[in-house]
Amino acid sequence: MVSPATTTTMTILGFLLLTANSTMAIYKSWGDAAATIFVMMSYFSFVLLFYCLRRFEKAAQGSATKDRAKVGVWLTTTLLTTMFSWRVSALMPWPVSAGVCLMGAATVIGGSYALFLAPTGPD
Repeated sequence: MVSPATTTTMTILGFLLLTANSTMAIYKSWGDAAATIFVMMSYFSFVLLFYCLRRFEKAAQGSATKDRAKVGVWLTTTLLTTMFSWRVSALMPWPVSAGVCLMGAATVIGGSYALFLAPTGPD
């Protein structure tokens, strides 16, 4: 089992890496407003996702807080999937672009099923 101190250290290192990577991406795309906004929205979406995941993990089983956090996780993952699918599909020829969009939609539908409809095992 991983100690709480190790988990906190890894979380901090992960956020530092995400922040450094996003800062470098913003610096490289500074003249392109669309690219800069995309990087900023991706960063804030990831931060929101990690916040919702933390709330989901800490909430008591069956509580309203856990349900709200689950909705937050689904919304942020859906937002990120849509954003990245849109960005990648814009760079591809139309058949590949259609495949990327279909895979993104399948991911969102599968995530919806897994989070809200699939039966959960005994805890």
